[in-house]
Amino acid sequence: MLSDLVDEQFVELMLSPFVLAGLGLMIGSFLNVVIHRVPLMMERAWKLDSAETLGVPVEAPPLITLSTPRSRCPSCGHAITWYENIPVLSYAWLRGRCSACKTAISARYPLVELFTGALFAAIGWKFGAVPAALLWCGFAATLVALAGIDWDTTLLPDSLTLPLLWAGLVASALGWTIPLHSALWGAVVGYLSLWSVYWLFKLTTGKEGMGFGDFKLLAALGAWLGLKMILPVVLAASIIGAIVGIGMKFGGNLREGRYVPFGPFLAGAGLVVMLAGQARVLRWLGWA
Repeated sequence: MLSDLVDEQFVELMLSPFVLAGLGLMIGSFLNVVIHRVPLMMERAWKLDSAETLGVPVEAPPLITLSTPRSRCPSCGHAITWYENIPVLSYAWLRGRCSACKTAISARYPLVELFTGALFAAIGWKFGAVPAALLWCGFAATLVALAGIDWDTTLLPDSLTLPLLWAGLVASALGWTIPLHSALWGAVVGYLSLWSVYWLFKLTTGKEGMGFGDFKLLAALGAWLGLKMILPVVLAASIIGAIVGIGMKFGGNLREGRYVPFGPFLAGAGLVVMLAGQARVLRWLGWA
């Protein structure tokens, strides 16, 4: 009995909002690497695949993975030491500048770390000290990475969207999240809804209004959040995206012919729905 009590208290401690916040800070530091390097890894693979398909010689771009090469200052090439890579604290200690060349470091790095830490803490508070909280932390971390990549490059990599989709379906099938029928139909309706909008817009205007990655991301959100949350997620993402796009247009931050990617707003809406919960979202909409 005593050992069971100790084990239970240990689990509660390790899955407490405070501990999860610390974990989120460290994961957020890694997400900065993911956001920066995954598009570079994709570009390298595209170049090599295209050269092989066309049968033309090409000099292989430098190998890059999530672990190699070592992180360096893009301005002077200074190798980042371990004590310069402590989430948030190192940025404050360095006063937001490279220790070697004093070039300014983007504030987005600590902001991603802080945001991920806050998300993990909120998940711990909402779901409690249960193993499923770690699943939702993984869900949230993947959405942060996808939002950052899409904002920078207008790409939503299959290497992230598809595992997120399958993880949601498997977690549901194992009884860890939502009922399987809701997850399955959430994925189906999520994909087909944006797929239908894409083709309707293309047939009407001759232009592509969104990418296929958006379909897969909404399918993944449906697998995690359920069928009933598809419409609230799309509505919230559309409204926020429109407001941000109009603001950027009037602020001169949106060049002619460019568009605001939809993925970050889908991801943000998914996080809001996750933290609010299905019952509360439905009450907000007057559907409950």
